[in-house]
Amino acid sequence: MTPKYKRIVLKLSGEALAGEKGFGIDQEVIETIARQTKEVNELGVQVAVVVGGGNFWRGAVGSHAGIDRSTADYMGMLATVINSLALQDGFERLGIATRVQTAIEMRQIAEPYIRRRAIRHLEKGRVVIFAAGTGNPYFSTDTAAALRAAEIEAEIILMAKKVDGVYSADPKIDPMAVRFEDLKFMEVLQQRLRVMDSTATSLCMDNQIPIVVFNLNEVGNIRRIVMGEKIGTFVRGED
Repeated sequence: MTPKYKRIVLKLSGEALAGEKGFGIDQEVIETIARQTKEVNELGVQVAVVVGGGNFWRGAVGSHAGIDRSTADYMGMLATVINSLALQDGFERLGIATRVQTAIEMRQIAEPYIRRRAIRHLEKGRVVIFAAGTGNPYFSTDTAAALRAAEIEAEIILMAKKVDGVYSADPKIDPMAVRFEDLKFMEVLQQRLRVMDSTATSLCMDNQIPIVVFNLNEVGNIRRIVMGEKIGTFVRGED
């Protein structure tokens, strides 16, 4: 079978990399992600990754603690670089050619983000990991994922979560919470559903980039989505 999508952006939260520990990096999680990524990469799918830094630092939390917001956000960007290097190491141990590109230049450890170079890496079958968010404070890594997806002309964003989709409420708290199989961007914005932040959602809506919210912990889900199987919640534009 031919994959439905040829170029994807995989959005990983920093918390996902921490696994059950809740902080830092769980190597078993890295290995699981790497194996799933290799599986779709070998199908000829071009994979770009955007990772958060919440397993080490969250800019908003630091800001609330009294740290200057811009400084706190830059600290969060550095946390995403740590995660990106950990992912790169995990990918390369499985034989996946990988490049890390950072929105903040740090040439000793990664390439600076250059759109054309990123696309060229993807075309050569390399996985590209975009680190340091957008390089600007006040913007989340969700927004970075939406921005990079638009820039590299990705066909879809895969939002990896610890739950199997988008719910009307927190399913851990509300037993009556309902999972959505299909949503439109305007519904996400109007109902303030926690898919992405509003800036990222609007960017995807304006550029007609669909999103799939899925459970990362279920091995094989990335391949299922790439092959066109309905997994999790599909967020799209107007018909």
